[in-house]
Amino acid sequence: MVGMSEGSKHALLLASALLVCLPALVLGQNPPPKKKLPAGPPAPQSTHYPILILAFGNAPDWSVCIGQKGPERLDRGGYPPIPLEPADITHEAAADSWTYHAKDSATGAAVAVHLTREACTDAANDTLTPAPPPSGKYAFQASVDHAQIGSLKGCARIAAELFPKINNQPDQEKEEGDARKKPPVPVSTVTKFKSPAAVAYLNASQQLVFKRGSVPRIIPGKPGYDFSISHDGKKLLFTRDEGSGAVRSINQYDFDSNSVNEVLRGNLRNPVWSPDDSRIAFLNYQDAKWQLWTFPPGDMAKAAALSTDDFVSIQGWSDEHTILVMRQSLSELAWIAEDGKPTQAVSLNDICAPDFRPSGNLTVRLNPANPDLVVISALFTHPPQGVPVGEKEGEAKGLFLYEFRSKRRVAMPVPNLAAASPEWSRDGFQIFFTGADTSRRYATYRLFWDGIGLQKYLSGTSLVIGQ
Repeated sequence: MVGMSEGSKHALLLASALLVCLPALVLGQNPPPKKKLPAGPPAPQSTHYPILILAFGNAPDWSVCIGQKGPERLDRGGYPPIPLEPADITHEAAADSWTYHAKDSATGAAVAVHLTREACTDAANDTLTPAPPPSGKYAFQASVDHAQIGSLKGCARIAAELFPKINNQPDQEKEEGDARKKPPVPVSTVTKFKSPAAVAYLNASQQLVFKRGSVPRIIPGKPGYDFSISHDGKKLLFTRDEGSGAVRSINQYDFDSNSVNEVLRGNLRNPVWSPDDSRIAFLNYQDAKWQLWTFPPGDMAKAAALSTDDFVSIQGWSDEHTILVMRQSLSELAWIAEDGKPTQAVSLNDICAPDFRPSGNLTVRLNPANPDLVVISALFTHPPQGVPVGEKEGEAKGLFLYEFRSKRRVAMPVPNLAAASPEWSRDGFQIFFTGADTSRRYATYRLFWDGIGLQKYLSGTSLVIGQ
């Protein structure tokens, strides 16, 4: 623009500005509107409370762990833990409450855990911490509905410290990723248990052994059967066949004096000490029936019939005044009181079916700490694959737990072993049993009440426990 006058320069600049602005003037002096993008889907709303929760209650004691996927395990005082399989979750926003659905992994029973964000004082403590909060209040009210066990009510709190650490880091290598996909190795929940202090069994040479602490003693003579150890761990009762007929003797071995004495002789069997060692119950064949008799130790002259019904076996004492027996005529378990009458009876078919079937050598053992819980050995209705069969083709024995009140039955599979003659440890956390492998080699094994921790205990069989 050299040589142009100031007026010419101003006119040229004005013309350039009009050319730039002309499209906007033609379109109404407004820039074109931006094109709208289609609306995206609504953000997902979680129905799950996002923090790890412990629900719990007292009288009875119970607790449920609620993890990232839902309820993981139901614990009850006096019973093995119940693993849970989480299912769907519903959230009522108006009431600020959640319902977690799950399934009992052992029985398939439906379980529902209800949480409501509301101050709760129904539970005295969660039993997993030394003391409850100073205020005595928890953040949630909680309840559990189990199709077999029933309803449990209590409170809940945030409890991230009770759950395993969560690893949100990406896999470093494919091998590590594959390893993480493998199911975790089950770990028993039993952390404190006591080994038996007094036991009796048949060793590999079929000799009767009575062991207290680390001292084993072989009892001379014929080995016998029907072992029962006094609860103080000092005396052992056992039965021996005498002669070729039906005559048997009940004998008592005293550990302190290292002596054997015959107690009774006749057509009798199955002697069992009472829990306070004040009486001995046994079966006496009279009037063509196996009658239930008792006597105080050291005074055989007072032996008398408690019940003249026909019995198959004595399965133990449920308390100092009640004996658990199998009755022949009715095929049932019965609790016989001091007056000789049953206070309770349960059909063996109801206990065993459909997975097991009762037979004459069925064994029932009451948990020492909880008489509602028993361990039972019985014949499988359909033996699982890998379980060795018995002397009769197609017959195999296994173990299961049973709860009388809830009628909850839980099989205890033992890989590659037929299991019989179970016994509880005195603390009620361990089960000892005689196991037979496919070659019919017999030994005594042990596992915890949650079915984990199987190991060989000794080479002998027919183990019974006193202390």
